[in-house]
Amino acid sequence: MSASPIVRIGAGAGFAGDRIEPAIELLEHGQLDFIAFECLAERTIALAQERRRADPDHGYDPMLLERMRRALPVARARGTRIVTNAGAANPIAAAHAVAEVARSLGLGGLRIAAVTGDDVLPLVRGASLPLIDPPGTSDDLGPIVSANAYLGAAPIAAALDRGADIVITGRVGDPALFIGPLVHAFGWSLDDHALIGRATVIGHLLECAGQLTGGYFADGDRKAVPDLAWLGFPLAEVAADASAIVTKVPGTGGIVSLATCKEQLLYEILDPAAYHQADVIADFTSVRLSEAGPDRVAVSGGGGRPPSGELKVTIGYDDGFVGEGQISYAGRDAATRARMALDIVRERLALTAVPLRESRFDLMGVDSVDFTAGEGAPREVRIRVAGRTDTAEAAAAIGAEVEALYTNGPMGGGGATRSVRRVVAAASALVPATAVQTAITMIEA
Repeated sequence: MSASPIVRIGAGAGFAGDRIEPAIELLEHGQLDFIAFECLAERTIALAQERRRADPDHGYDPMLLERMRRALPVARARGTRIVTNAGAANPIAAAHAVAEVARSLGLGGLRIAAVTGDDVLPLVRGASLPLIDPPGTSDDLGPIVSANAYLGAAPIAAALDRGADIVITGRVGDPALFIGPLVHAFGWSLDDHALIGRATVIGHLLECAGQLTGGYFADGDRKAVPDLAWLGFPLAEVAADASAIVTKVPGTGGIVSLATCKEQLLYEILDPAAYHQADVIADFTSVRLSEAGPDRVAVSGGGGRPPSGELKVTIGYDDGFVGEGQISYAGRDAATRARMALDIVRERLALTAVPLRESRFDLMGVDSVDFTAGEGAPREVRIRVAGRTDTAEAAAAIGAEVEALYTNGPMGGGGATRSVRRVVAAASALVPATAVQTAITMIEA
């Protein structure tokens, strides 16, 4: 049990490429017990699995070591423990690499835990699993390159119980990065589903970091957010009953308000009465938010019931190639000439029989997201042609036809670019929780 009635936990990152400076501010001035770095999106881990196959010593988040170089000295000095899913496809290799960073900084004696067990590729490859999204079964997908189950908070809490200063995981449910430290600190039982449901609310609010302090929320004067260039990341002051105050370091940019908290609470939630996680089916319908001072919002309520007994799995699979070409037109009748250019490329791709599985022909800023220009014609417009194909050669033909518009299309084209990229797509399925076994590997720096 925590000796303190309050546990302070911060959000150090909300995605793989997130800024590092706000996390350092939290560590320096947030008086944190824990900080969590959330660094995995749905396809991120599939791409990491490919890097691991190319080099068995890699497969973790590319920014992990730089984050640790900057965060570890401050965290060690402040006594803050770190939890992150930046281990991605290779938590053990990540833990060894972080240990090397710690030693290079003269920070010996750190205990680093690697949580494994989320990689269920052999299980998925040997089964025909119904898919949650898209429709169909796993048999309908292209070659499967990865399959990772969303683990819960139990192994994180267990690693902290074993004295870990840093816990590095692969795929876990995002709220679990915050629930695990709270379970450890307060001695909660994971069988207390009402309590874990309330903790899930806190984890969900914090998991996207800057989104809670006004990032992505900001919308000009309509939803004004001060000092976005210096956006601070959030922290929660959590009580033993899983009520909390969410806030940020004073003097940092952004805001914490009822509006920012409400938007984040609803983010990626399909059914607020049944938010499925590995540890609990959380119920957000009784959550209550109230102002508790400048940049301070009190969070209470919420609940939960036992988990479903199944874990969500993200399956990464090869889905062909995307070829793309872009070029800009400016000046009088720019949009008219741009549409002419699109027609030329559309006809050329048909004449040369490029085998497109799907394609898009967009005037960026005019109709690429079903948006009309309103009064007045644009004086500058950029076209984008993109198509999905089965081969890199066919994908390259798309950009080539756009680039050819320089001398074979309307006047005034410039700034052409072209690219080909392999597509690793993501699908979702469920597997029995009993089929997934977790392990903790302890490494000394």
